[in-house]
Amino acid sequence: MTSSQVAVIVVASFAGALVKAVTGLGYPVIAIPFISLAIGVEDAVVMVAVPNFAANAFLCWEAREARHEARDLDLLIGFGIVGAIVGTIALVELPEEPLLVLLAATIVVFIVRFLRDPHLRWAERTARRGAPFVGLAVGLLQGAIGVSGPVVATWIHGYRLAARTYIFTITLIFGVTGLAQIVVLGAQGRFTGDRVAGAAAAGVAVALATPLGLRLRSRLAGPTFERGPRRPRALGGVAARRRRPLSAAAAHPGEGDARPPRERAPWRPWLTLPPPPRPPGGGTAGSAAWPR
Repeated sequence: MTSSQVAVIVVASFAGALVKAVTGLGYPVIAIPFISLAIGVEDAVVMVAVPNFAANAFLCWEAREARHEARDLDLLIGFGIVGAIVGTIALVELPEEPLLVLLAATIVVFIVRFLRDPHLRWAERTARRGAPFVGLAVGLLQGAIGVSGPVVATWIHGYRLAARTYIFTITLIFGVTGLAQIVVLGAQGRFTGDRVAGAAAAGVAVALATPLGLRLRSRLAGPTFERGPRRPRALGGVAARRRRPLSAAAAHPGEGDARPPRERAPWRPWLTLPPPPRPPGGGTAGSAAWPR
């Protein structure tokens, strides 16, 4: 590898790991597209596999107290392992062009799905029935292109979990399917010297970015964090807030920009000026009897 390729690996991994530490996902979504432009899809997927698994294991353990609130993990993980094995075999056997198309299409579908329905919520029965298909799709994408975050984020977003439960759920799914991918890649001898070196460089970047991202997450705790992994919800909220003044003006024409009326200052008798004294002789101010 050249120094420029190593720089791409380090920078992309640092940026992706920083986002992942804050939101629970984002490392492969950010890193693999950029790394694949420099060294190819298969090399990028193999180099990111081990650092991504380490990041998922750490974040999952860090949020382990929320495990009791997670849902449908048995189906999502069980079918995800099967999909990861099949997808990793496809990564080795298929040419790069279909995988690049699949990578781009996955990210586009994720963005469009969120923009169309930012308040998505799954019914409990619907989530249980769809979990096997989603788990299989997640495993296939994880094994084939190393990027399953868009599908996982879209699906788990509909569960409306608490922040730490959300992180525990998605990192556990990523970690287990990623481990299955690593086992298949190792069995097929895909960890060459250059790929191991690239994975080590990526691992250093992940190790540096993860603690920083956790500190940022603590500052974004609460409602601000909820907007992090679900950014389209924030965009929808901003759009709604921007529409309110316009709708108010339309409902009350002739009132300009529909600003509330200005309140009058309360009467303060102690600030009222006393009336002027009457002049001697019963005259008025300005008369001859008033001394000048």
